[in-house]
Amino acid sequence: GRESFVGALFRVDNKYMLLGGIIGALITYTVIKSMSGLGAAQAVMIIVTAQLLAAYLIELFGLFGTQKVDFQWHKLIGFAISIGGILLFKWDK
Repeated sequence: GRESFVGALFRVDNKYMLLGGIIGALITYTVIKSMSGLGAAQAVMIIVTAQLLAAYLIELFGLFGTQKVDFQWHKLIGFAISIGGILLFKWDK
């Protein structure tokens, strides 16, 4: 017989895999809100920087089954430059 969708959710081995949908909905909501509040250019700069930082932290700590990577200073410097650009763009207004 056909199994219910909800029943299948409870049998997922790695429950953290279910966070993808929740995180996706949260990202969609914050993108919509930030576009209207900050403007497209500033919102995109912040969104891209946040996504890069989140991806690096996931790899750095080996979260969600990813292969753990070593810390690299040049990536931290790149994030600092990106954040500096966001702040410069904000103060330029």
